[in-house]
Amino acid sequence: MGYGARLDEAKLGVGISVSVSVTLSAQTEDAIQRFEKAILRSPEVMSCFLMTGDADYMLRVVVPNLEAFQSFLITKLTRVPGAAHIKSSFALKPVIQRASPSLA
Repeated sequence: MGYGARLDEAKLGVGISVSVSVTLSAQTEDAIQRFEKAILRSPEVMSCFLMTGDADYMLRVVVPNLEAFQSFLITKLTRVPGAAHIKSSFALKPVIQRASPSLA
């Protein structure tokens, strides 16, 4: 086991959490590698998961305000080669956030 810190994002000035689903135009190994490489260079992305189902990726993006999200979307995410469909949902409030599962 290790140690972790839980940070209050609102106090850090990063108050908007956005779930972003991304569908690629092709699911080839090359397309997946290009997308993942681009996402690794984006500090706004707190987590990124390769998914099954309708979307290829699910991102958790944290930004200080709506303008910052718009900038991330326009200047970074929409410019990733192969990103064909992007859908965003804004979190209204955290209900539960766990660092690890409670196995009882």
